[in-house]
Amino acid sequence: MPVESPTWYDIVVKVLKANQVKLVAYVPDNVLSPLIKAIHADPWFTVICPAREEEAVGIVTGAWMGGLRGITLMQTSGFATLPNALASLAVPFQIPLVMMISERGTLGDHQLGQAIVCRTMRPVLQTLGIEHFAIERLDDVEFVVEKMIQQAFSTQAPAAIILSPLLTKKSTAAVQNSAQD
Repeated sequence: MPVESPTWYDIVVKVLKANQVKLVAYVPDNVLSPLIKAIHADPWFTVICPAREEEAVGIVTGAWMGGLRGITLMQTSGFATLPNALASLAVPFQIPLVMMISERGTLGDHQLGQAIVCRTMRPVLQTLGIEHFAIERLDDVEFVVEKMIQQAFSTQAPAAIILSPLLTKKSTAAVQNSAQD
């Protein structure tokens, strides 16, 4: 029997645990749904689903001030709501806000709103001086997620991990197909 290689989301769960990232605040997203399901299924994590991405940032920021490491999960359009929270809270107060963002609006995405927001995400991150990296290959998930988390906490600065559709598309299609079965 062939051994199945781990999925990107299995690897992310492993890396979060290895780096003591226990709190996960997310706004639901189809692309992130396999990761969200895996985190909900693991009692090691404290999982919160706020109404908006700004609330997720506030929750993770407050948790950091209380000594708990966290991460926010969102899609590209959700990121578009964050520049004020990032520029007035996370960046100036040197809070290691780790964000995982599913990249939407590229590679044939038919939603104009997603495409417009996608074009603004990296320039906003760059302008705010927030380290960011897009993962496109499964082989890079463990290294990039681990190093971005470690960098955020060692430098006390926000960091954004962008999940390219080149990485997530197959797993999202598989999850959607299994939900229809």
